[in-house]
Amino acid sequence: MNAAIGQLIGVGVGPGDPELMTLKAVRALEQADVIAHFAKAGNNSHARTIAGAHFRLGAEELPLLYPVTTEIHRHDEAYKLAIGAFYDESAARVAERLMAGLNVAVLSEGDPLFYGSYMHLHVRLAHRFPTRVIPGVTGMSGCWSQAGAPIAQGDDVLMVLPGTLDEPELARRLGEADAAVIMKVGRNLPKIRRALAAAGRLPRALYVERGTMAESYVVPLAERNDDRAPYFAIVLVPGWERAA
Repeated sequence: MNAAIGQLIGVGVGPGDPELMTLKAVRALEQADVIAHFAKAGNNSHARTIAGAHFRLGAEELPLLYPVTTEIHRHDEAYKLAIGAFYDESAARVAERLMAGLNVAVLSEGDPLFYGSYMHLHVRLAHRFPTRVIPGVTGMSGCWSQAGAPIAQGDDVLMVLPGTLDEPELARRLGEADAAVIMKVGRNLPKIRRALAAAGRLPRALYVERGTMAESYVVPLAERNDDRAPYFAIVLVPGWERAA
């Protein structure tokens, strides 16, 4: 392989608390020539906020700014075209630097290969360039640790569910699981609450907002009346109902 080609590095920076970054992640950022991070146009990158103290002096920053497509449903063809073009363009910008022999670290909140934007670059570039992935503490493990909620034990089956699922499907899967983590809460909170009630799981559900971050809090979902939730929110349904 051409020695001049740079390395692509997916760097998990954890769920929010900078002290939950791994030593390997810190070393990678201290050595990277280019540090790429995703953000919505007009917003700061949360991953950059977590990891910025560890950037190598003089490293190039490469912001990758999402198109404004939140008003379009994710199943709409216009959304698919817009977001696909964005990831194609982002991969091309990263590839340009890799071809120039620069090592590019791509920040990822939580773990790079778990519901992360980094994966869209990985599938476009990992077969073309030397690549490594540095795992990170996931948002869900940060949240259940903060809540002090043993999530699964013994023969418990744990499901990780996106809150974007249709309500009947969400309720069905919640009824089958011993324990569950519901991601992508945001505007889906009212639907999630109804699905949990239909599955008989609402009494055990915990709502965690901004887990491990400043101003984070945990509350039983049944006690939370507000249907608004930020992006950084997770619902936990702990298993191990007969703890021993």
